[in-house]
Amino acid sequence: MTSSTLAWFKSSYSGNDEPDCVEVAIAPADATVHVRDSKNTQRAQLAFTDASWAEFVAFAGH
Repeated sequence: MTSSTLAWFKSSYSGNDEPDCVEVAIAPADATVHVRDSKNTQRAQLAFTDASWAEFVAFAGH
């Protein structure tokens, strides 16, 4: 899946004028979570399975 076919949304933790912002998209076909830099969307992005993303979020929330 290309990043242009994903519906990206900005993280609620990212401010409008912050230098460090991320966008997230979820691929509907396989629930893969994609993460990219919202200030430079053409750079590399990360992709996580739904299980690994849930584990990361649980860890980060502690």
